[in-house]
Parts: sequence; structure tokens; C-alpha cells
Amino acid sequence: MGSVPAKRPPPNGFSPEDLKRQKLSSDSLPFSAHDKIEPNTPKNYSNVVKYSNPFAISDVLNRLDSGKFGSVTKDIEALVERKMQILGPYIAKYPTLVNQWKAVLNHDEEAHKLENEQVTGLAHQNVIDLVGEHFGKDAPAATFPVVIIDSDEEDDRDQKYFLPFHEVVLPKRVGQSPPVKMIGYRAPTAYNGGSKDLKTSLAGEGNPRRDNGVYVGVQEEEDHQDVSENPLPDEESEKDEDCDHSFVLKDDLGYVCRVCGIIDRGIETIFEFQYKVKRSTRTYLRDSWNAKEKTDVFGIKIGEDDLMVTEVSAHPRHMKQMKPHQVEGFNFLVRNLVGDHPGGCILAHAPGSGKTFMIISFVQSFLGKYPNARPLVVLPKGILSTWKREFQIWQVEDIPLYDFYTVKADSRYQQLEVLKQWVEHKSILFLGYKQFSSIVCDNGNDSISISCQEILLKKPSILILDEGHTPRNENTDMVQSLAKVQTPRKVVLSGTLYQNHVKEVFSILNLVRPRFEKMETSRPIVKRIQSRVHIPAVKSFYDLVENTLQKDTDFRRKVAVIQDLREMTSQVLHYYKGDFLDELPGLVDFTVILKLTPRQKHETKELKSLSRKFKICSVGSAVYLHPKLKSEAEKCGEKICISDSKMDDLIEKLNVKDGVKSKFFCNMLNLCESAVEKLLVFSQYLLPLKYLERLTVKLKGWSHGREIFVISGESSPEQRECSMEKFNNSPDAKVFFGSIKACGEGISLVGASRIIILDVHLNPSVTRQAIGRAFRPGQKKKVFVYRLIAADSPEEEDHTTCFKKELIAKMWFEWNEYCGDRAFEVESVEVKDCGDLFLESPLLGEDVKALYRR
Repeated sequence: MGSVPAKRPPPNGFSPEDLKRQKLSSDSLPFSAHDKIEPNTPKNYSNVVKYSNPFAISDVLNRLDSGKFGSVTKDIEALVERKMQILGPYIAKYPTLVNQWKAVLNHDEEAHKLENEQVTGLAHQNVIDLVGEHFGKDAPAATFPVVIIDSDEEDDRDQKYFLPFHEVVLPKRVGQSPPVKMIGYRAPTAYNGGSKDLKTSLAGEGNPRRDNGVYVGVQEEEDHQDVSENPLPDEESEKDEDCDHSFVLKDDLGYVCRVCGIIDRGIETIFEFQYKVKRSTRTYLRDSWNAKEKTDVFGIKIGEDDLMVTEVSAHPRHMKQMKPHQVEGFNFLVRNLVGDHPGGCILAHAPGSGKTFMIISFVQSFLGKYPNARPLVVLPKGILSTWKREFQIWQVEDIPLYDFYTVKADSRYQQLEVLKQWVEHKSILFLGYKQFSSIVCDNGNDSISISCQEILLKKPSILILDEGHTPRNENTDMVQSLAKVQTPRKVVLSGTLYQNHVKEVFSILNLVRPRFEKMETSRPIVKRIQSRVHIPAVKSFYDLVENTLQKDTDFRRKVAVIQDLREMTSQVLHYYKGDFLDELPGLVDFTVILKLTPRQKHETKELKSLSRKFKICSVGSAVYLHPKLKSEAEKCGEKICISDSKMDDLIEKLNVKDGVKSKFFCNMLNLCESAVEKLLVFSQYLLPLKYLERLTVKLKGWSHGREIFVISGESSPEQRECSMEKFNNSPDAKVFFGSIKACGEGISLVGASRIIILDVHLNPSVTRQAIGRAFRPGQKKKVFVYRLIAADSPEEEDHTTCFKKELIAKMWFEWNEYCGDRAFEVESVEVKDCGDLFLESPLLGEDVKALYRR
């Protein structure tokens, strides 16, 4: 009849008697429930695997590290290689996992005994001990389906597979001791016999959908995203007796228990997770774990060939808020800053298009992948508060933000302390341009100054230059100090990249990509442009381009040069002119040429005799406003040196109608008050602003902080924030006076719908920045701009020069095949048909000599 079949083992394991009778070696043959194993069973068996045996799969896994794979050796080695590819990069990213694993491998005998005592009473034939043949026959029996890797004498061949290990909490059964922790990367064997599907074996026949615990390294690639890297802590599992929590990551919720649905950690606080995108751009397989180590730019020690460049993706919370141009910009940053050969780049997006939000999102994603990176943001001092406010809005994790202003670090010793904190902790450092330049260019020989310089030049992983057109002159200390920063990851943010000359743009390109024109991709295009354009006495490449775009009458040659420039910069410069602004109510930009009064004409003739250009502009700005201001302008220059009381006395003695711009302002103020609109007034000089401010107080009786608001270079960040908030939101606010330099960056004044530009700034981008304070997202009304120009004066000549500079920028960055040769010219319009009810009124229109619309 043959042997009597053995009874089916109970679902919860072996009986203690069976465990005592059977001591199995790790290289024994897969066995079935019918096999009778004697204590002295020989170790050497055939390598044939019996797949009819319910324990066949688990026994194959048990012998993965032994090298005795039989006919499936190649398949098993491929599986090991696959696991190494998936899990290997986490060693570089989380080096502490190695220490945790070593601690587990050094468990003493008492720990083994304690684990054995916790699971006594298990039933028949259900323990497989993976301790290797070096463990010995007298090893304590395992008590729960546990995979134990506890051998210190592994094959040399397997040492290169230095894989991370996760601590997994196995499910708790009824009438059983607390769960046993499993350390290892292999799957546990099935509770109740064989299984066709490895995941089903892990869950068990009696409970096929309870995927408790964490399965590390055995899922298919598409399931890898749902692996929880943060198993439930022991105290949490003890609190909830009704559910053996098994957390998975959901992109919209966070870590959610797949059984009961409880959220362990919300998505808004998570950055370290796998996105459902391509997981890597390149993978370099290691030759040996003992290969020579190196340290990457983030301070992570890894094998020389063990580097995976991880795909950096925007956090889902940020992605939901990104507009298409911001998604393009984010991907552009990834292409340049993440890869084998990172390099600098330029984001030239229109003012108000969300550059700050985009770079904040990228920096947080980058820090999520590389926590040892140290970003440095260099920016104008006035917009530091804006950056910090944006970080607070969009932060996913609480990253410290360091700067010298908040803690008043004025001395080098105090600054060194702040720099040390930045280096030692995952954080972001903010510095002003002048601060950075003064530290790097400091000639002090003391150790503190040298330490500050070394930190700023060697430690930044990413250098971000906001309003990056500021360091555009290659001969200044500022540009030279920024060029010394050793990181190749340099990002320039600018809403007005082209300022005055073509050479300045290439200075910025050389800053982010050293010797840009000499690069292999640029050199042929430079030669092509030089062969196309022949201008006598002009040899410089920059001058050739500028003359062609500004003065060349051959439109086809202009187009050819534009296309060459775009081809040269396509990989390092991302331009966006602000198509999203089309969604706003609209912008009407007028250039208003005003007829001077007889007294002003007389004073203007004397201006032309002045030799210094600055004096002509500064004194002229006051004269065009009102001739009585000339004497004060000659004393003050750019800085104000007149008190409120003295200005009030001057206003008492003058007639407003003697100054054409003064008259225009008063009429505009009255019209805005009647139409319940708010007015912005910009000037590059403080004397005209002080005059109009005191004139408004006299005529209207308004007061500061209620109807009148002022921002100048001397205003503190708190004053700026308060003035902006009140002007935009208070129904009592009427007029805002701003220095065009102080209000050009980081200021939002969307409460206003009318803008007066009192004078011509020789850099046209400054004026465009000022207009962008009101014409930006959040604006609810159509914005009207009035650029006031004094007719038949040096100011009119300056305006023509500035317009030519603007034309170069528009041709270079905005021209397309649908634009004609006059697409960017201004349009002359009649005052009565201009479409602006204010200008069409007799009060404003009577002094207008000519009107142009952009």
C-alpha cells in the first residue's frame, strides 16, 4: 500500500515536536509534506527542482546566495541583478540603512532565543531557516515564517551586492505573541503551502488580500511605486488591534492603509516618494562593490561606477498649480541641472509669470532627491521678504532659510556662524549681491574671512541669481566673484534679460556657461554670423549683432541673425514673453509728448549747455515737471535734500500750470478720483516724487498711510509690505509714489489701473519692470500707462535711444515668421481717437503734442 499520507499541516505552522525532530541544512533539496527527513540526511542532493512541491519556490529563494542553482542558475542570477539595480541606489541615498543592516546581522544568541520563545506552539513543517551552511546543525529553530540572513561568511562573489534592508512587521495572528520582525530583501515563504503567485503566497490562502508588511524588491516595476518606505511603527500597531496596517503611497492622499484606509502621513508633507514617471535617466551598473569610492558634489560617498541619476519631478501639489510655460521651465531646469554633465542656464520669463514659484518647486524637488545639496540664492536685498513669503506658501517640508539680515550678522564672525549652520543642515541660504561680492572680494588674511570665502565658493550645489541681469558687466567685482563659485549649476532668473547692449546678454551667458562663445556648439554659429554681416570698422561680434538688429535696412539679414542667435542659445536660454498676460483685462501703453510752457522752454535751452549726461537728466526731470524746481535739483542731484516744510513753502509760491507735467498729474489725479481708480507715479529721482507728494497733500488734504503711499530705496521691508497691502486692499487708497528702481522688483501693485512714468530711464527694461508692478496676475482692470516726454528736449532724444534698445530685445526674443519688418514699431494715434476716455477729455488732451501707442 505504501506509506500513509501525512496529515495536512495546520495553517499556523509546525508543532514543537516536529521542529525538534527535523534539523534542515540550508542547501537541502526542496521537499514535500510526504518526504521523511532523517536527522543525518546527507547535504549533497541533485540540483533538480520539483515544482510540484509546494515549498519549491521558497527553497529556491533560500539558496539564492549559495551559488547552487541547478538548471535555473542564469535565471536566478538575473533576478539578483534585477534586485541590485532596483535597491542599490538607496544605499547612496540613505547610507544609514547600511549601519542598521549591520546591527541586525550582529544579533547575539539571546536575541535568537527571545524570538524563538515568542512563537512556540506552531504546527507542523513550516519553518525554513536561511542561515546558510555555516550556521550549523544546532541552530535554534525558527518559529514564524521568517527569513533570517545571519551569516557573516558570505561568498566573496556576493559581496558586491550590497543591498539595503528594510525592517518589516509581519502580521499578527489570533492567539499569537506580538509580531516578529523580519530583516531581509527576500519574500517570506507561504504560510499554507505552495502558491502560484508570490504575492498570494505572502498573503496566505486563508486571507488572500491581506498584503500585510512591506515586500521589498520582489514587486514588478509598475508596483514598485506602491511600496511604503515607512513601515508602521511598533507603537502604532499596538494601538490599533483591529487592523494590521499596511501603508501604501497614494499621490493624492499620502501614506494610506490599504486595509482600513487610515492616513498615516498626508501628501502635503511628503517629498520622498516615487512618482509615476520614468524613474531614472541613466543607470550605471557597478563592476564591484569594492571599487574605488568617490564623493559626489552632494557629499554622498558612493562606488565610482555606482551612480543613478534620479529623475527630478515636481511635487503633485505644485504640479496642479503650474501653467504650461512653468512646466516647460521646470523640465528645462531638469535637463540642464540634473544629469551627467550639469551646466548653467537662464530663465528669461516675463515679469509676473511665476519664475519664483517655479524655481522654489525645483529646489524642493532637488533637495528631496539630494538632501545633502546646498542651494545658494543671490538676489537684490529688497526682494528677500518676497522670496521668504513664497517659500512659506509653497513649502512641502520645513526647510530652514538662512540670511544675514534677519539675524543682523554684520561682522565676518557672525556671518561665518550663519554659513556653518547652512552647511551643516539641510537648508537654503539667501545673500544680497553686494553682500556676496564683499565677502568673496575681501582681502583680509584672517582665518574667518578665508573660511567665509571658501564656503561660498565651494559649498553651493546650486547657485540661483534672481534678477540675474544685475551682474551683467563682466569687468565688475560682482560678476567676477560670482564666476568663481565652483558649482556648474548656475541659474539666472530675469524678466528683462536684455538691458542695454548685446554684450551684456553674452556676459550673463558666460557666467552660467564659461566661455560660451568658444564652445563647440557656439563657435560655428559665431563664424556664420560674422560671415553674413560686414560693417566697416566694426570687428566685435557683439557690435555686429547689435548694429544689424538696430540699424540694418535688410530685413532678411536681420531675420537670419535672429535665427542664428536662437539656435546658439536654445539649450541654455528659455524665453517666455508672457502669453498668460493676454488673459488679463488688457494693457494700453501710451507715449505722451507734452508741449512745454514758455518758462520751461527757456530753462531747457540752458540744460543743453551742461556737459555731464547725468546732470542733464536729473535737472531736466525736475524742470520738465515744473521750472521752479530747477534750483533745488541742482543742489540735490539724485538724493533728496529738501524737507517737507521747505517743499511746502516752495509749493505756496508757484503756479501749477507753469509746469506741463505737473498740470498733467493734477488733472489725472482728479479724473482717477472721479472714476474711483488708483494711480501709480514712478520716477527715477526723489525730488519730483517729493514735490508731487506734498502737492497732493496741499490740494486734496490727504494723509500718508491712508490715501497716499510712498516707497523709495530707504523704505524698510516692513514698510514696503505694509504699503503694498494697504494700497491694494484699502478703498481709501488713492495714489502711490514710487522710486522706479526700488519698485521694479518683487512689488505687486495690482490695485492701480493708471500709471504715470514721469521721466525716461536710460535702461528701458527698468521701465518695463515698473509697468509690470500693476500689469500682472491679480489685476482686475485694464491698465493704462502714460510715458510723459517733454517735446523738443534732450528727454525726447533719450526716449528714441531707449526705444531702439527695446526693439533689439523684441526682435531677438519675440520675432516670429508672422511678424513683418514693422511689427514692433509704435503707432501714432490721434488724441480724440485713442480709445482712452481720460486722454480724450479736454483737461489732458490740450497739452499733448503727439501721442503714440505701443
